[in-house]
Amino acid sequence: MILDLSATNISKGYNGNQVLKGCDFLFDNIGIYVLTGANGCGKSTFLRLCALIESPDSGEINYRAEGTVLPKDLALKRRITLVLPKVGVFNTTVFRNVSYGLGIRGIKGRKAAVKVNDALEFVGLADKKDQNGLTLSSGETQRLGIARALVIEPDMLFLDEPTASVDQKNTAIIEDIILRMKREGRATVIITTHDKEQAARLADSLLLMHDGKISRG
Repeated sequence: MILDLSATNISKGYNGNQVLKGCDFLFDNIGIYVLTGANGCGKSTFLRLCALIESPDSGEINYRAEGTVLPKDLALKRRITLVLPKVGVFNTTVFRNVSYGLGIRGIKGRKAAVKVNDALEFVGLADKKDQNGLTLSSGETQRLGIARALVIEPDMLFLDEPTASVDQKNTAIIEDIILRMKREGRATVIITTHDKEQAARLADSLLLMHDGKISRG
């Protein structure tokens, strides 16, 4: 079931600093939305609000399925996920890192193994599955984070600066992963980046955050 996401008149501030001011946008198509803007303009804050990790000071974040507003409960939160620029890695194998989200959902055994292997194959880490996750390069670690997100099959995937501090080779791999996700209709993907060339390569919808608000780029 496809999810629509609406942000309506969102405001958010920290320690007296207003980051988002009357911010509105509707995400209602499967594809890739790329949110650009200067560092510190509120892109990451907006993603955290949309991922229901934080709450706005005012305004509303709503998810709808077939026109019906969904409660912000565990069931909804399990349909959305956010991958941060610095992925937290457990001191265990790559395979077990990726299987974590399945385990807390009660999916184990052969069914979980098939899903994990598929996710690792998708991000090009199948040959690393028995390696300790802490030994991966920064680019491989980011791909691990994406695999951990994909394995739970989210309807809405947020990627906050997915190629920040990543070498050129892994940047190209990650961009290819994102484009293949779109081609296969895996999820609606919302990305932040400060790289205008990357935004142009990836975006179905190019967005600009400025002055605490979002406009089409």
